Amino acid sequence: MCLSPYDDDPDPEERAPAGLLHVPVRPGAAGPALRMFRSPMGERTAVGFTRQDLLTAALGAGQSSIRLSEPALRSLAAPLGVERLVIDPALSAPAVTAEPVHPAAQPVRAL
Repeated sequence: MCLSPYDDDPDPEERAPAGLLHVPVRPGAAGPALRMFRSPMGERTAVGFTRQDLLTAALGAGQSSIRLSEPALRSLAAPLGVERLVIDPALSAPAVTAEPVHPAAQPVRAL
């Protein structure tokens, strides 16, 4: 028995078809290659957007994309060991830089 008035809400883990997605790609020697991302917990994930403006808002105007169905995206990501698919993520963080940030140098005083 469900005490919630929302008996018909789907389970969050239940997969529902997303239709055609705008999928971020990067240039590769053999053509466009899927961009993979990481979840906040570090898990590799594929990403798709239901609208081009959502992709642009999250990744910038210069981000290339292709149109794929959800099953096609899952099929391309699976051989790479990527099982998780995130649709319409609202937040992305810039890549980590290789240069560490150093505090301002303090002058050394002679005793």
